[in-house]
Amino acid sequence: MKRKRGHHKPQNLSTATSPNDIVPIPTTEPGTTDPNNPSSSPTRGRGGGARPRKNLRPNIAASPERRGSRHADQNGDFTHSTTTNTAATAIAATTSDGVGVLETVVKVVPSMDAVVKVFCVHTEPNFSLMWQRKRQYSSSSSGFIIGGRRVLTNAHSVEHHTQVKLKKRGSDTKYLATVLAIGTECDIALLTVSDEEFWEGVSPVEFGDLPALQDAVTVVGYPIGGDTISVTSGVVSRIEILSYVHGSTELLGLQIDAAINSGNSGGPAFNDKGKCVGIAFQSLKHEDVENIGYVIPTPVIEHFIKDYEKNGAYTGFPILGVEWQKMENPDLRIAMGMQSDQKGVRIRRIEPTAPESQVLKPSDVILSFDGINIANDGTVPFRQGERIGFSYLVSQKYTGDYALVKVLRDSKVLEFNIKLTTHKRLIPAHIRGRPPSYYIIAGFVFTSVSVPYLRSEYGKDYEFDAPVKLLDKHLHAMAESVDEQLLVISQVLVADINIGYEDIVNTQVRKYVYNSC
Repeated sequence: MKRKRGHHKPQNLSTATSPNDIVPIPTTEPGTTDPNNPSSSPTRGRGGGARPRKNLRPNIAASPERRGSRHADQNGDFTHSTTTNTAATAIAATTSDGVGVLETVVKVVPSMDAVVKVFCVHTEPNFSLMWQRKRQYSSSSSGFIIGGRRVLTNAHSVEHHTQVKLKKRGSDTKYLATVLAIGTECDIALLTVSDEEFWEGVSPVEFGDLPALQDAVTVVGYPIGGDTISVTSGVVSRIEILSYVHGSTELLGLQIDAAINSGNSGGPAFNDKGKCVGIAFQSLKHEDVENIGYVIPTPVIEHFIKDYEKNGAYTGFPILGVEWQKMENPDLRIAMGMQSDQKGVRIRRIEPTAPESQVLKPSDVILSFDGINIANDGTVPFRQGERIGFSYLVSQKYTGDYALVKVLRDSKVLEFNIKLTTHKRLIPAHIRGRPPSYYIIAGFVFTSVSVPYLRSEYGKDYEFDAPVKLLDKHLHAMAESVDEQLLVISQVLVADINIGYEDIVNTQVRKYVYNSC
């Protein structure tokens, strides 16, 4: 439930959960202090995170790489053997003739050597003083090696990076890495290393299918509390469209009950077959919950990788640029001219910059997307016994793809082949690594408004503290053109020429008239 201005913050999870409680997993900063937050401790994670307790006792466990197991040879004698990639369990069974046999159940152990530790030096822009940058700081997170000599991690782990290094398990060498692509919306980044030595003796991680509910998962990474690799286990507890906090978007996600802590960002989540089924990226921080973590599933990961391979760069996830409402009210369906066997959602508004604004109209009822019928609550069939929001179908497309959309207009069924594009926000959630733009004249500092700017000016609770007019634009306004920006006078640098205007702060600019006289 989104926070409304003027409302109290939710105190009880049973009544409401704030989106601010769901945060990207902070990257840890061993031995460093964030210069932008002097109160942080040397071990406090990037972006906040819980302060580690004193006298933290590390869990001591045997390495899952090598496990001893007893197997019966052909004569029935038992011999001791050691396996690297599988863990074997002996189970007694009886055949129909009463002869006892030994049945071996094999559980695949994931490849730990493909999981790497990511060291990053960040230099963030100063969105309040646009001509400056903040002091650099260091962080650490997790990543893993995939095919094609590439490494996956989280986008927020290398955001505003100046230098990125990778260290393999059991190695004392840090290798310089190059960032190939950053997917802000899906919170995934793709890296590579030019040093040939880095790739020696390492097998890439293989991806598995989307897991089912209650499937076992194992999260591997380098979280806070130690320098060596860490393994936590749990099960898949929910599969649905989730809010990706870093990207300010909604995509398919997995909720798991395995412990995910600061530094786990970018680490893989394996199934019991040793295949990667996702990337750890954020967790729910609330006083009434514990061990709720979120994982980016393989469909989103594969979409990011194929997008990069197809276009040579990350182009983003397309959207259907409409604002819609459910059609669960029977009187509303009658008013829209829907038959008893027709279901769908009603279009309230259409993004003026979206291609579908040329063919779709407000009050159209979307009946189906690419031949898949949409229910009155906006869901579509997902898997056996499951339903999911129809935005999942849109997110499976690529930028520039076409989709067949069937709508009901004036009791007539129409079909349109619509080109899908990315979302153009009037107030963007990110500036994709570029420095903020600004213009200074006569001491007046002009700049465009973005979510990072609001957060810099009013803190993480900007949705409460920012001016109402700016919040209204942020939550409800739509861009009329692809190059439209919301400009404000950020501040006035005091000078003799601007006497009397010193108190202007974050005031929207509606018109600018230049007089050369």
